[in-house]
Amino acid sequence: MKARSPVRGALASALTLLLALSLGFVLAGPATAATIDTNASYVLVNRNSGKVLDVYNWATNDGAPLVQYSRNDGAWQQWQFVDSGGGYYRLKSRHSGKVVDISGRSTADGADVIQYTDKNATNQQFRVVDTDGGYVKLINRNSGKALEVWEWSTADAGRISQYTDLGGANQQWQLVKLVSYPDPGYVTGDVTAHDPEVTKKPDGSYLLAYTGDNIALKTSTDRTAWRNAGVAFPGGASWTHAYTNGSNTLWAPDITYVNGRYYMYYAASTFGSNHSGIFLATSTTGASGSWTNQGLVIESNTSDNWNAIDPNLVVDDQGRWWLDFGSFWSGIKMVQLDPATGKRLNSTILSISGRNGGATEAPFIYRHGGYYYQFVSFDLCCKGASSTYRIMVGRSTSVTGPYVDRNGTAMTSGGGTQVLAGHGSIHGPGHQSVLADNDGDILFYHWYADDGSSRLGINKLGWDSAGWPYVY
Repeated sequence: MKARSPVRGALASALTLLLALSLGFVLAGPATAATIDTNASYVLVNRNSGKVLDVYNWATNDGAPLVQYSRNDGAWQQWQFVDSGGGYYRLKSRHSGKVVDISGRSTADGADVIQYTDKNATNQQFRVVDTDGGYVKLINRNSGKALEVWEWSTADAGRISQYTDLGGANQQWQLVKLVSYPDPGYVTGDVTAHDPEVTKKPDGSYLLAYTGDNIALKTSTDRTAWRNAGVAFPGGASWTHAYTNGSNTLWAPDITYVNGRYYMYYAASTFGSNHSGIFLATSTTGASGSWTNQGLVIESNTSDNWNAIDPNLVVDDQGRWWLDFGSFWSGIKMVQLDPATGKRLNSTILSISGRNGGATEAPFIYRHGGYYYQFVSFDLCCKGASSTYRIMVGRSTSVTGPYVDRNGTAMTSGGGTQVLAGHGSIHGPGHQSVLADNDGDILFYHWYADDGSSRLGINKLGWDSAGWPYVY
């Protein structure tokens, strides 16, 4: 046996095989040999372990090993069946673009299974053979052996091999088809935005704040047509320059209308640094130039293991104020605020989400029914069309947590149920917020077009019978 020790943190615990992640990204029923859709993406769930076929450590290089891992529906766990003719298929990774390959064209039991550039070679081709209960076997064309989880492992990072077809549960796979997400809803006018946050004004119109020099603003009367409304600080924001290296670019504003005033929390930092500050400004109108700096709320320094960016104000059902924030490092944090000042009430810092240092940011907490839902963005932002941002969620009966995903995995242990991910020409949707409007709950976010530009995304947010959100 060739042992490999996992080096990445757990992303999620194994899903039960019959449970959908959300109605926005649902199971379409297990595929059989006759029903494979070559235009769709699948996750391959092993019958023995309940874990899925995964590209180890998110690799993109030739020769990277394939393993099983707890399901999280990342692109490295998604596979497209490419027809090779004669009843054989290649399995192409959505993450790397490479295909499942028997290393060295081996015909031996226990040979390594890797990813490799698609050559349409026989050691990259598999025949799909139906078994019972909606499972299939994948038989390699070159060796005639079955794709299996080596030695019946049930562990994350258990290696994938080929072996003589014995019909074991470790050689059987459920092909779970993933149904595409909806495209962003129709918007017009000035729709370039990054890290958007929207509040509704007393007159029924909408005010949007987003990342830009001195905090950029937009307005709309109908949530469809948007126009530029200037910046919050037309005279600059010199009080933030110690965190921005003199730049006026400010990040990720969170804007809330409460008690007759607009409260805007926003971040000052530079890319890749955790020497960051979250500031508060207030206004009675929300208009450009009307904002008053109320000063620093919380800061992080290079000696800290957290980052003071991406703030979000949440008022709980008891009228208490909280600020959740954070990115990378040790994850998402929360502090309590004094409603009288909008500043910190005490020195306690709570941890409410994290991925062992993996990419998670842009928290937003929204109360629905008897739960608080913590939305976050996993993976990589700010890379244009190469961005891999995706929106995840967990929930708790308490605003301070613990938050768990649909399968009961704690968000502090990497848990999260996927709500929206890239598809087609919609890349890296994320940095989300939710607004309760007259026609239901509305999800705002940014996404990247093929040309790398960031756009405003708006969709409706529904709730399934178990109380989990989906996008439509």
